[in-house]
Amino acid sequence: MKHRNGSVFFTDSERATDYSITNQFAEHMEFMLVKDKITATAEDIYYALSMSVRDRLVRNWLRTQQLYKEKDVKKVYYLSLEFLMGRLLGNSLINMGFYDECFHILHKNGYFLEDIRESEKEMGLGNGGLGRLAACFLDSMATLELPAFGYGIRYEFGIFKQEILNGYQVEQPDNWLSYGNPWEILRREITFRVRFSGGVIVLKDEKGELKFDWTDTEDVLAVAYDIPVPGYKTRTVNNLRLWQAKATSEFNFKEFNSGNYLAAVESKNTSENISKVLYPNDTFERGKYLRLRQEYFFVSATLQDIIRKYRINHKTFARFAEKTAIQLNDTHPVLAIPELMRILLDEEHLGWDEAWDVTARTFAYTNHTVVPEALEEWPVAIFEQLLPRHLQIIYEINYRFLEFARDSFTKDEAVISRMSIIGEFPEKTIRMANLAIICCHTVNGVSRMHTGILKSRLFPEFNRIFPGKFINITNGITPRRWLKIANPYLSLLIDEKLGNGWAKDLKSLKELEKYLSDEEFLENWRHAKWLRKKILSEHIEIEHGIRPPENSLFDVQVKRFHEYKRQMLNILHVITLYNRIKDNPKGDFVPRTVIFSGKAAPAYSMAKLTIKLINSVADVINNDPEAGNKLKVFFLKNYSVTLAQKIIPAADLSEQISTAGFEASGTGNMKLALNGALTIGTLDGANAEIMDAAGENNMFIFGLTAEEVQSYKSQGYNPMEYYTNNPGLRRVIDMIRESYFNPKEPGIFQPLIDSLLKVDYYMLFADYDSYISAQDSASRLFLDRKEWTRKSILNTARMGWFSSDRAIKEYSRNVWHVSRVKGESGR
Repeated sequence: MKHRNGSVFFTDSERATDYSITNQFAEHMEFMLVKDKITATAEDIYYALSMSVRDRLVRNWLRTQQLYKEKDVKKVYYLSLEFLMGRLLGNSLINMGFYDECFHILHKNGYFLEDIRESEKEMGLGNGGLGRLAACFLDSMATLELPAFGYGIRYEFGIFKQEILNGYQVEQPDNWLSYGNPWEILRREITFRVRFSGGVIVLKDEKGELKFDWTDTEDVLAVAYDIPVPGYKTRTVNNLRLWQAKATSEFNFKEFNSGNYLAAVESKNTSENISKVLYPNDTFERGKYLRLRQEYFFVSATLQDIIRKYRINHKTFARFAEKTAIQLNDTHPVLAIPELMRILLDEEHLGWDEAWDVTARTFAYTNHTVVPEALEEWPVAIFEQLLPRHLQIIYEINYRFLEFARDSFTKDEAVISRMSIIGEFPEKTIRMANLAIICCHTVNGVSRMHTGILKSRLFPEFNRIFPGKFINITNGITPRRWLKIANPYLSLLIDEKLGNGWAKDLKSLKELEKYLSDEEFLENWRHAKWLRKKILSEHIEIEHGIRPPENSLFDVQVKRFHEYKRQMLNILHVITLYNRIKDNPKGDFVPRTVIFSGKAAPAYSMAKLTIKLINSVADVINNDPEAGNKLKVFFLKNYSVTLAQKIIPAADLSEQISTAGFEASGTGNMKLALNGALTIGTLDGANAEIMDAAGENNMFIFGLTAEEVQSYKSQGYNPMEYYTNNPGLRRVIDMIRESYFNPKEPGIFQPLIDSLLKVDYYMLFADYDSYISAQDSASRLFLDRKEWTRKSILNTARMGWFSSDRAIKEYSRNVWHVSRVKGESGR
């Protein structure tokens, strides 16, 4: 019935008689949100539409899960402490083929779908490349119709919301759940008890064998929340299961009645802190305890759930490894290894050899770092207090492995010490990467260079004792989000020439090379790029009050802030350009807009100081009339998937300038190249493979190689020599040191200068000249619009190999040994 004021979204006669999105949207709006056209906000429209789309997802989701159960297929479980999913509404609509239908539903009611999508808050489940890679992999696993499940933690506040105050990064809580999350489904019935602390009682059974009883534990409940993950144009809908910590009881009634109200809820708050924040600050002892509790909470609940599913079709563990593949995304989930051993030994009463065989055939490990100090280690003292039984199991694993190594590999105790799970100095620690390598059947690096470094430099002894265990699977990105959704103008242009099959077969982009001499196509390509630059310019103007010129070269560095990623080198180049302008204000310069974005870890003072320097330099340059439109610099706050989707399609130049040998892979390099940006970079991470694909003459490669970096360091690298002998570099450094960009806060950047002049660990000075030369080459080429456009097209056309679909096929074939399970109709 239509109300007299016409406030309902659809009349009864307008509602479709079938189970349509139109009908679901209206019912969610009226019956769940209790809103009409007059009272509904943009957030309400978003919520009702998302719930309607989720309803459609659920149909195929239930069918998919039932199919896996009925066929008793081998399943992949992808364990990651991060899942940087991005906004889900647009991705779900594209994958399910409902985008146009929902656009028209909203348009009929006076709303634009693009505006409504802006109401969605990103799930605060990740920080950087690790979490975004996991999200890309989930998308590809569903698209390839693989029986796969993601597992993580439902963080209440994510990592943090980044604000910039007087140029400084300020961390604010990321309250992403403030309006609820329409995509998640609470599974109250799937709740597991997770234990900590206590002690271990050792007993002998009637056969005289030792039995271990973990007693007097402090327990927490893990409650499941599910997020459906649809594949692109498939009927498969996989699942991301997230765990939230809940206290075993709400409060201590005895304490409450005695008037001690804070103590009454203390236990509840302590328990539930586990899932409050991603990566609690572990520079403090209390933070270390919380982080270890977080990691064990995650793997314990996950393994209990995996075993619950396995037991639906199996009574014993004889086929567990045959039916289960667990991928550990970095070292954060490696506690799953001793946890599965504990379950098999203490609860299932398997013998050690049988338990070890099952465990070793179940797990695989992805390493994501080449920096030894970044490899996760836990103090034994903390482990002993929180996980006493697991410490016993790790000691036993280590003892057996070292005995095997001495018998079959070497008697050299220095080598044995390096391979040991237990580190002895400066304090006794558990080396999680060593534990993973010893146990897992496969260890993979994430780029060709990274894997080579793992084998030759980081873990050479393990590579020799376990021949064939280390393999390479170069990272990839999903083209659905990073081209089809992020860059609709370019996607439509590609569709006109190639059809839309490229979104599932990215190598077909190679066909774009046919149009390199087509003047109309080149002009349309430039126009698509200009439209994205215009959108980003409008965003920058809103945030900064200054609009960068769209005809300038958009020079982009967007990534987590770390010294090895060398945002500092980029700002040295910016100051160099500024000095050239000041020296010749009437000179003819290629206009350039330099864009930074990314977060620094709250405790990482040098990275945070670099952000302050960038903002200080930007403040001077952007307000200098002599710089004008020749040079603009912007730091865009609170980098996220959503912001990346604004920046990346607008980029002309992609800064991938980490010190060679320090970046494992990178995926931002792939996203930017896929969207037609030309790369300026070192031969680090996946850059070398991108160069092989795109062609060295379509990039700007500079700097020392990884081998040269190591050689320079071994010979005694002296940054002062470069400072003394290079007038341009010396001028830039002196300007920073003399507070040119921060006269009201003199001396604040001295720690950056001291680090560069005394150590320069990441060798900025050694690469400075080469970097400046490469930047000059980029500026010259940008003046040739036709040639720049041709190279932009070639970068896009040759990125087919960097699809996450290709990477997942390699995991499926070489690591997991799982097969496609085609979904049944559920539309």
